[in-house]
Amino acid sequence: MKFHYYLLINPAAGGGKGQRVGKQIISLMEEKQLQFTVIQTKYPSHEAEIASELTASVLFSWNAKEDSVSFPLLIVIGGDGTLHQVINYLTSQIPIAYIPAGSGNDFARSLGFLQSPAKILEDILQTSKPRKLSVLSCYEKNSDIHSLCVNNIGVGLDAAIVHATNHSAAKQQLNIYKLNALSYVKTALGVLFRQKGFPISIECNHQTYYFEHAFLCTATNHPYFGGGVKIAPMANVYESGVELVVVERLPMLKIFYLIILLGLQRHVNSKYFHRFKANRIHLKTFSKQFLQKDGEDSSKASYDFILSSQQQLFWF
Repeated sequence: MKFHYYLLINPAAGGGKGQRVGKQIISLMEEKQLQFTVIQTKYPSHEAEIASELTASVLFSWNAKEDSVSFPLLIVIGGDGTLHQVINYLTSQIPIAYIPAGSGNDFARSLGFLQSPAKILEDILQTSKPRKLSVLSCYEKNSDIHSLCVNNIGVGLDAAIVHATNHSAAKQQLNIYKLNALSYVKTALGVLFRQKGFPISIECNHQTYYFEHAFLCTATNHPYFGGGVKIAPMANVYESGVELVVVERLPMLKIFYLIILLGLQRHVNSKYFHRFKANRIHLKTFSKQFLQKDGEDSSKASYDFILSSQQQLFWF
């Protein structure tokens, strides 16, 4: 089958890594004499507009019988935030290829896609049909907004860290020197002391749970968040359903002990750690908290979510 590749490149991803990886992929594709079109983002959320325009004009659902035309395959080059923007403006039957070039790359990590860009491109070129993966589906009842996420949705500590990191003057400079993890750790330590417990309710599997002092509350479809932190070891991107992790507020000394357990992958045994898995989870907060979706942060608000999963085609 013939292909025409559409390279959607976010040059700003990963503090400029998107631009470097994009140039490398363009050079490789020119060497291979492949048919491709390059489209680069020029401002925040531009990838959403590009994906919407491509869907309306050239992209179409996967059909293996279309041998007489060049199938238009979208290759996204950027970070998790770039991929988040794209999947929210495509139908689930339009396949996406992905070459990670961000700061965290948790989605790629969950798939074992942290090889060199050249190796990932070769895998894409050798693939003959897409695979179905689960992505998070989130319906916000208060705002009547539906969105999809490839990584996780968090309120509380992780969202506060994401918000502070994204708005940190140091983040861009650290990204330039490939020290983005330091930006996250530095900010996390500051937020750790400020974040207070907050009340939430959870409805899943015909049961209702209430936490008076939730500290971290994250829904995910794979193990990682925060650039490689394995918060939900049992989560699997190939399985349907939602994993929800809740950590209760605890004394500061015990928080540092829990962090040590997290590093040793023994945090799941803590009495302050709670795990839920269901096809549908109703999560409600009763105070204003920060929200993050795939590392894209939102201002403080009270949230009322219906969380589930749906399948999306990926080309690998």
